[in-house]
Amino acid sequence: MTPLSHSFDWRGRSVAWDRLGDGPPLVLLHGTPWSSELWRPVARVLARTHTVYLWDMPGYGQSSMHPDHAVDIGVQAELFAALLEHWGLERPCVIANDIGGAVALRARLCHGARYAALALVDVVALAPWGSPFFRLVREHAEVFEQIPPAIHRGMVETYIRGASARGLRDDDLAMLVEPWTSEAGQAAFVRQIAQASERFTDDIEPRYGEIDEPVHIVWGTADAWIPIDRAHRLQRAIPHASLTLIEGAGHLVHLDAPAELAGDLVRWATATR
Repeated sequence: MTPLSHSFDWRGRSVAWDRLGDGPPLVLLHGTPWSSELWRPVARVLARTHTVYLWDMPGYGQSSMHPDHAVDIGVQAELFAALLEHWGLERPCVIANDIGGAVALRARLCHGARYAALALVDVVALAPWGSPFFRLVREHAEVFEQIPPAIHRGMVETYIRGASARGLRDDDLAMLVEPWTSEAGQAAFVRQIAQASERFTDDIEPRYGEIDEPVHIVWGTADAWIPIDRAHRLQRAIPHASLTLIEGAGHLVHLDAPAELAGDLVRWATATR
């Protein structure tokens, strides 16, 4: 995992972040159970024309995983608005994936953040969301906290494999699984699922039409975690949004179709300059 070289302290949390390249600001938001490391190959490409900001949400990656700190979407959205202020970014381009989508949308609608443009890649935005496994962990968190480490690792590996439609390389699988295999990581894995709630999208869903920034939606057609119908529903909810469908890619579109995803986002980011 590539070290993130900066840190931001917010309400006792330590937020690891990094900055690449030079040009107009562009911020990447990861989802769950990922970290900013999943975005790094795309970030390197975008950094040719933009100043790219990567960060790990508290409870993920290289940021703090304190058991007493809430890590729900509502908290992450409030933090993201504060982080943009810390960076001095008034209207950056924003690219968000999975729960990062809900975080970016809540920061925009509830906490005063504004964007030059917003790209939403296989995002959590519309109910129902969460895979069957995700819902099972959420409903029985106290049981999953006590699962032996070896079983936990196998469970997380199987879960993450299901996010890819084309299959994962061993090194990519290890990159995604390793952060959750320590004692602190196992607890954090369960905690972030236990605190996930559709109420954080239910209360903003009726307001998506208020977003007047340019919006671009990207979706893998074989996403088994958040099916393709959500892409079309989201485009109807944000009527001016454009849509790119990446054929045969699953929820981990970053790894299933890296060239197609990077190419589409580069074209989008270039057009927003």
